[in-house]
Amino acid sequence: MAKNEESIKPLEFEEKSKANERLKTLEYLQNLVENAQSERRMEDVKNLNEIKRLINNKKYGLVWEEHNEDVEELMKKNIPLFKENKEKMFVDVPEDKSFNFLLEGDNLHSLHLLEKTHKSQIDAIYIDPPYNTGAKTWRYNNTYVDSQDTFKHSKWISFMNSRLKIAKDLLRDKGIIVVTIDDYEIENLTLLMNEIFGEENHLGTVIIKSNPQGRSSVTGFQVSHEYALFYGRKNSKIGRIKRNNAQKSRYKEQDEFGSPFEWRNFRAQYSTESPTMVYPIYVKKDLSDFRIPKLEWNDKKKEYIVLEEPMEGESVTWPIDAEGRMRTWKWSIDTVNKSKDTEMGVRLDRQKKPAVYYKGRMINEDMLPFTFWDAPEYSASTFGANLLADIIGKGKFNYPKSLHAVEDALRVATGNNKDALILDFFAGSGTTGHAVMTLNKEDNGDRRFILATNNENNIAEEVTYERLRNISKGVAGKTKHEEVVFEKKINLSQLKSFTKKPEKLSDLIDMAEVAKSEYQKKNSDKEKVTSKTQFKDGILKVVGSYYSEHKFEPLPMNLKYYKTDYIEKNNEALEFELLNNVRTLVELQNGVDLDSSTIDIILELYEVDEKNFESVNTIYIRRQVRVVLTPEQEKKLSSIKLIDIPESFFAREMKELGL
Repeated sequence: MAKNEESIKPLEFEEKSKANERLKTLEYLQNLVENAQSERRMEDVKNLNEIKRLINNKKYGLVWEEHNEDVEELMKKNIPLFKENKEKMFVDVPEDKSFNFLLEGDNLHSLHLLEKTHKSQIDAIYIDPPYNTGAKTWRYNNTYVDSQDTFKHSKWISFMNSRLKIAKDLLRDKGIIVVTIDDYEIENLTLLMNEIFGEENHLGTVIIKSNPQGRSSVTGFQVSHEYALFYGRKNSKIGRIKRNNAQKSRYKEQDEFGSPFEWRNFRAQYSTESPTMVYPIYVKKDLSDFRIPKLEWNDKKKEYIVLEEPMEGESVTWPIDAEGRMRTWKWSIDTVNKSKDTEMGVRLDRQKKPAVYYKGRMINEDMLPFTFWDAPEYSASTFGANLLADIIGKGKFNYPKSLHAVEDALRVATGNNKDALILDFFAGSGTTGHAVMTLNKEDNGDRRFILATNNENNIAEEVTYERLRNISKGVAGKTKHEEVVFEKKINLSQLKSFTKKPEKLSDLIDMAEVAKSEYQKKNSDKEKVTSKTQFKDGILKVVGSYYSEHKFEPLPMNLKYYKTDYIEKNNEALEFELLNNVRTLVELQNGVDLDSSTIDIILELYEVDEKNFESVNTIYIRRQVRVVLTPEQEKKLSSIKLIDIPESFFAREMKELGL
């Protein structure tokens, strides 16, 4: 016999029972802490509070074993600062007083100094950090991290966490950061970026086809992509990128009413939520015209009532897709009535039925970016490695980014701001600096960059700097072009079959020879044309190559080269040393050269009397010097623009040391 339903009491369900258990434990621990405090058992207080901290650790999101870095430990006893390498400074635009900067040293130290000079001042950050593939391409505390390191992920997250936290503080409230990564750390990076920048500020993740040839993987997939994660601040808006030729070619139609257009089906592809945009359209079967019949809106049913039947020669069309789902039309009835004569027409759809179309116009040359970038110019080998080899020579840097991929990432990240200040603190081969200067040449912009990189294997000096130096003055040379013109995968069973049917092998070789011959013929006017047959990893290939002259027109710039250094906190002359090193921070913050004949700096009062400011129009001066200027000194400086130097440059360190 069934029990009365009212007599059955549901089991009590507590969704956060574990959380409540934790609260009870914390209450108990707090009582123990208070008892220990009253009995002055301070060691117990310390240990109990540590237990409370561990219990209170984050319970949702990215959790990892935090690791300490040598470079962070170094800052406990030392203060990082910049020293200029004046031999590497170059000025190729003397009429422009602004400078770009290359910072050599551990990027965490550079970021700590940039916190002093550029907090909330960077418009866009582009970084290409280590991908942590386990292939011994990245060091943590001077030790390569390989695939056997059980802490490889937590080390990488710790490494990125400390740098990205500072990066967030450097961005303007409209700023955007772009981080490229591949499948090894994409999940961890996304969670980390969500935690630091906020999930709501994840503007998008772009898949970039950076390796069209594909890279073999242990699972059998040919990996041909990487990711670019775009995160912003509260007021960030993405910019537009240029349409490629294939995208432009879609807009073939022209008329007297506006820009080039393509015909698009008037049915909205996905929309289903606007009932006022669901109505019948009567279309003439000879495709000559269409009209909206007389309708009346039923507010209760949220639909139109049709008040007239179609006339002879008309068919009724609704916004129903190929799967039979009701969608909506692209525009409201009012908009259709305004746009019908100039922006709409009747055409046959894919099912060869009369349908209403509208003119999708190319309003401007640029477009909002898609989340899949597959243009040939994003190839990292052709427009990354080969391009870099043309500029500084072969074999000096592995896996540089495509110049064009970085250009487009910066277009999006800067909102097409021609005066943007751009930071890359994993500068590597210097592609970001190159991209900034290319964009400036394209639209006559005044963008500037700050690049930071270490000098492992002389990267900063022989790769980053050399690239910037060479593109500034221009480069000429020869480029090797290489492509696979024939490819056939041959498995083991096919190989065995050749012994019984050698004619199959002969046919295959003939196909390869034809491909070689056609390549040689097609490129007969080129220099050093070769085509070679290769068989490797079960793939028969014909690889063709030729050389061509190349010339990179100069992208002139001004550049300063800084190197991180340190001063011990227990240095007896610390205050004097720090004051002397304010100079580099002033230059970095303002993008200037203080040795310019029109710019100067005043750190001590006596300098006002001793220096000659005859050709100077701008002086950077300590505020505590400015407020004690005598009337005579004020008169001497009266025609000069005075800019206060922030006392905060080393204030925290000096306060900690009681100075």
